[in-house]
Amino acid sequence: MWYWTFKYILLGPLLRLTGRPHVEGLENLPDRGPAILASNHLAVMDSFFLPLMVPRRIYFLAKSEYFTGTGLKGGFQRWFFSAVGQIPIDRTGAEAAAGALTAARRQLEAGELMGMYPEGTRSPDGRLYKGKTGLARVALDTGVPVIPVAMIGTDTFNPPGTSIPRPTRITVKIGKPLDFSRYEGMQGNRFIERAVTDEIMYELMQLSGQQYVDIYAASLKDAPASGPATRETDAPAA
Repeated sequence: MWYWTFKYILLGPLLRLTGRPHVEGLENLPDRGPAILASNHLAVMDSFFLPLMVPRRIYFLAKSEYFTGTGLKGGFQRWFFSAVGQIPIDRTGAEAAAGALTAARRQLEAGELMGMYPEGTRSPDGRLYKGKTGLARVALDTGVPVIPVAMIGTDTFNPPGTSIPRPTRITVKIGKPLDFSRYEGMQGNRFIERAVTDEIMYELMQLSGQQYVDIYAASLKDAPASGPATRETDAPAA
């Protein structure tokens, strides 16, 4: 109930006023049945504007920090993210990554739309970064179509490190579904998972017009403290 209340009454009208969003390619979304929406990730507001423009409910994986705050603010944040369909995941360690992918599979098996960010984190500079293979693993395991989605303008509306939105025009581009049934039976092959991931990232680059960078976005964010990192992790985080 709260999901639709926020979408149509409490939050949606304000987002429509300040973001003036429009959507292209809505016909590429199935009316029913499971699918993965694979989106680029420019800002926190991606997870608000995409559900706003899609008629069906979308579930997202969200970092567990959103659900562990204390006090009044922490309690409200925990309630809000639960109400709007965010699924908490722990992004530390291999077991946590496996748990995140299991949560995604569970929603798809229930026939839902699952929103996932193959870059694993928000872009630090507006470019499109190398995708992690967790999304491909879920797609190959479940056999559901992957639908590329390009979010455009959300980083201007909600620049990294800011909390006050800057009204601008938001565009959501939904591409044609990608079918990976040709890889049936090849689940667990890391070369196949990388090929699927790279195909998804290529489609996102074409849709969004972003410059592609063949390194993980997280490695840039971690570089000042720990030096460049390139090791891949499997959890497609929010």
